[in-house]
Amino acid sequence: MSGANNKRFISGNEAVAEGVRLARPHVISAYPITPQTTVVERLADMVADGSLKTEFMYVESEHSALSALIGASAMGARTFTATSSQGLLYMAECLHYASGGRFPIVMMNANRSVALPWNILGDQRDSLSLLDSGWIQAYAADAQEALDFTIQAFAIAEHSDVLTPFMVNLDGFVLTHTYEAVSLPSQEDVDKFLPKFVTANKLDLDSPKSLGFTAGAGDNTEFKYLQHKAMQSAPGVINETELRFNSIFKRERRGLLESYLADDAEYIIITLGSVAGTVKTVVDALRAQGIKAGLVRLRYIRPFPAKEIAQICENAKAIGVLEKDISFGYEGTVYTNVKSALFDAGIIKPSHNFVAGLGGRDIPREDIFKIFNILSTRGDREEKVHFVGLKQK
Repeated sequence: MSGANNKRFISGNEAVAEGVRLARPHVISAYPITPQTTVVERLADMVADGSLKTEFMYVESEHSALSALIGASAMGARTFTATSSQGLLYMAECLHYASGGRFPIVMMNANRSVALPWNILGDQRDSLSLLDSGWIQAYAADAQEALDFTIQAFAIAEHSDVLTPFMVNLDGFVLTHTYEAVSLPSQEDVDKFLPKFVTANKLDLDSPKSLGFTAGAGDNTEFKYLQHKAMQSAPGVINETELRFNSIFKRERRGLLESYLADDAEYIIITLGSVAGTVKTVVDALRAQGIKAGLVRLRYIRPFPAKEIAQICENAKAIGVLEKDISFGYEGTVYTNVKSALFDAGIIKPSHNFVAGLGGRDIPREDIFKIFNILSTRGDREEKVHFVGLKQK
């Protein structure tokens, strides 16, 4: 019945699959890669048992998976696929085709390290390396948010002011394979929230148009400008979509970021993904000691919450960015974005970049305590980029 929530004990991957089922996509393309595989396996099970009616395509590669959905989306179909790591990089060419064509494809990415060295465990270098591909990027903190993001992604991506593909990111194994209690909404409520996909950006005999065309130097910039403006429109659509979602499904979290005890914090860690849960426990412990620590969790990287970050960090004494990424020879991509946001707002604060969790290495509470200690004692005197837990040679 309407308003009912079915509690299930499921993994992050299964939560995504349930969200996809409830969104009723027309076409799903599937190619396996660890740790994403169980998403498309569960969707295949749903097709087999009749609980999901969709065109389920078994393709020969990740490149083919996204290529197939570009064609399906060009016909006005709601579409979904999932990938990870090397698979995401293999389809990198197609990411630009999808965003440039304004095809609102939804894709789940299981964040995983990229080779070499070969590694199947999680960091975020795969998705963060593709920030400039024109996709909305969201990062889930738990299985519930993974499900909620998946349902919302279709509504946001398909909005006429956005028409931009959407990547839902889950930390590999930490979220994809961890089981949690997840509240599944009813199909009736999801149908109320998510209307049928209707778009004019499709091949139509009654309204012929050209898609996937060539644009030379005379017109190319204008097409890229329209993509840019669509991404700038996304925050308003995200807020509107989440307000509707929260009203129907009784959720509370919303916005491009989550602030935890950061409004009056003197020392703030900014991060994304599941590690935020560990940071929260350290923030609580430090608060109990009288130290004003805080956390900002980035729920979205694109669009980037620059104004929100600047507002929260305005009165902090020092800021640290903790990320599972490094742009070799310089700094982490998230840190670059945060520094830009602060600079544009005229906020000059001591800041440090903490690179951690590469190749799936644990980020224990002890390391988070050390990070807050650096923020509270070292100011601008030390090197700005710190590799957390680095083994001494």
